[in-house]
Amino acid sequence: MSRSTNLIWHDSEVSKEQRQLRNNHQSVVIWFTGLSGSGKSTISVALEKILHEMHIQSYRLDGDNVRHGLNSNLGFSPEDRKENIRRIGEVGKLMIDAGLITLTAFISPYQEDRDYVRSILEEKEFIEVHIKCSLKECEARDPKGLYQKARAGEIKEFTGINAPYEEPTEPEIVINTEEQSLEESVDIILSYLRENSYI
Repeated sequence: MSRSTNLIWHDSEVSKEQRQLRNNHQSVVIWFTGLSGSGKSTISVALEKILHEMHIQSYRLDGDNVRHGLNSNLGFSPEDRKENIRRIGEVGKLMIDAGLITLTAFISPYQEDRDYVRSILEEKEFIEVHIKCSLKECEARDPKGLYQKARAGEIKEFTGINAPYEEPTEPEIVINTEEQSLEESVDIILSYLRENSYI
């Protein structure tokens, strides 16, 4: 990949802090990670709706949605997965600067990639949420029929079947969707946001 060397960052006259002050809340990336079918998208959609009803400026980035556009040129090799997460991290960084609470729902199977996103953000700007669910239960749910295709050999490099998933080592929040309802899951995150003065 060729890179231009004649780039100069152009500062804005409106700061992140000014945007946060106007919005009356902090900006942060809430990073949902977990196996396909664990409940990442479902929880992020429900949380986004409640944040909107609370007049909190937020936006949701979903794995499939982003691959329709921004990352449509990427596949599912380890290298492409890494680039997928790198790009999402950079988008999240821009959204933090815009003063938004950004919800990202990506399998993001590698700890190194999630740690990279955390490293490009400032302290307290990254909340890792592990949506924990056993492979057996995710396969039983199989909302998109992907596990069935992976087992049949129709999908290569499928996380949990023939590609690894590295569970977060120190996530800020763990939600077990086999034990906690959707409402309980959203309440756990909202409580964390309140207790840590994000909202």
